[in-house]
Amino acid sequence: MDNSSNSSSTESGYDYEIPVDEIPDTTRGWAFFAATVVIAVVLVTIMVVCGVGNCVFIVSLARYKQLRKLSQLLVANLAVSDAAVALVCCPFLLDYYVVKKLSWDHGLLLCASTNYLRTVSLYVSTNALLAIAVDRYRVILHPLRSRMKQRTACYVVLSVWIVPVFISIPSAYMTSETKYPHVEGEAHKTFCAQIWPVDQQVLYRSYFLLIFALEFVGPVTVMAVCYTWISKELWFKDVPGFQTDQIRKRLQRRRRTVVVLILVLVAYVLCWAPYYGFALLRDFYPTLISRGRNSLVAFYIIECIAMSNGIINTLCFVSVRNYSKHLKRAANFPLTLVTFVATKSADEGEARTSSLRVTEEVEGGRQR
Repeated sequence: MDNSSNSSSTESGYDYEIPVDEIPDTTRGWAFFAATVVIAVVLVTIMVVCGVGNCVFIVSLARYKQLRKLSQLLVANLAVSDAAVALVCCPFLLDYYVVKKLSWDHGLLLCASTNYLRTVSLYVSTNALLAIAVDRYRVILHPLRSRMKQRTACYVVLSVWIVPVFISIPSAYMTSETKYPHVEGEAHKTFCAQIWPVDQQVLYRSYFLLIFALEFVGPVTVMAVCYTWISKELWFKDVPGFQTDQIRKRLQRRRRTVVVLILVLVAYVLCWAPYYGFALLRDFYPTLISRGRNSLVAFYIIECIAMSNGIINTLCFVSVRNYSKHLKRAANFPLTLVTFVATKSADEGEARTSSLRVTEEVEGGRQR
């Protein structure tokens, strides 16, 4: 099936039981203006925070071999996917949503590529967060087991990317440019989105439910179980023997790590649950929302809120807890901190089992 069939199926008939001529123009009115402001702020913030922050982390990881541990490599997958969206997709989305007011002028290839890259990035982030949760579970609840071998770690990283690359293919294949009339002062507007023909509704719903289970419900459930068991281990289990200062500091470090990771999981759910909830209503109960004038505007805002999850990931995994204190010492704090951490080897044994760099702090002249 080619993309021309998508457009013809929409233009010649009905989409969600609504004739094309009756689709309301959502680009007029205060609601769309307010949505445009929100979308512009979110997209610009993503470009600045995710673009700059993740690039700093990637450069640091490439420059210092001491930082290339499994946990950092898993975070690097998040950094690469979020940076790609911030630097490649967001400029086109800003032009589409804000400048051109829902009119795509960059051709079908870029339309499909942008949608595909955004989809792949979402699933890569989900899989990376899942891998981080499982890794923390193994390290904390089974500390005597050997760490993951290099070959196994490579397989994990590859699977984080390969699975999204393949399951996201339909998002690019079914993307099309659909022209909508009835816009005052313009002949038409070009709508860039993933549009499935009405006669393939069952196929699309099956695909959506598969993605919903594989890339949201399943990973969130596994991560919640992992962090629940980890929390029981760190907060509700007595440590046998005499607790030295080193043991107490190590426990505090791990608790801070888990708190950050739990906050990342909560932020992920809060950002993406509305997106999936709206998609469920749109695809299974379309008459509830499709006739509303501002339903499409609401979806774009929800979509941008979901994309803003990358900002939270960046702030959590690239920043550090004592950021403000060290920021006073140097304007180029991130690279200064990385240099400091890389040159400290006194606590290297502890660093092998430490969690994410985001929660590593410097106290008393040693790495925490």
